[in-house]
Amino acid sequence: MKYFFAVCCLLWATLASAQQSERFDEFELHYSIVYSTFLTADIAAQFGIPRGKDKAMLTLSVRDADAGDVEGRPMEISGRTWDLITGGDMKIKEVREGRATYYLIPFEFLDREYRFFEFDFTPEGSDKTYSYTFKTQLWRQE
Repeated sequence: MKYFFAVCCLLWATLASAQQSERFDEFELHYSIVYSTFLTADIAAQFGIPRGKDKAMLTLSVRDADAGDVEGRPMEISGRTWDLITGGDMKIKEVREGRATYYLIPFEFLDREYRFFEFDFTPEGSDKTYSYTFKTQLWRQE
């Protein structure tokens, strides 16, 4: 069931917004926004993801691209997310499936407004902490 969730997130992520990645030395950070309405009620409940027209989640994973890793590796991560009215610390859920580790950050958003994300992460096996910031515009899902 968990494997199914991971596959669904990757597929739905392409519908919500294209998966994006950024390179940090030998590490590659992958991130995407998934609208919670793309998740079935069962899957959302299993992972504690609230569903609604104004709810989405950020998915994150980091891999060692130079080593040829395909699975996401564990990382220490902290950050915040905000829009014009709401914001706060990210509530990060770590998911481990076999050798893969990825992170889910659920959040609420305002229709047609920009949502900002700012976080620091330290991949397992690295003594360096990286910072990343991005914004994305989101639309209420009817």
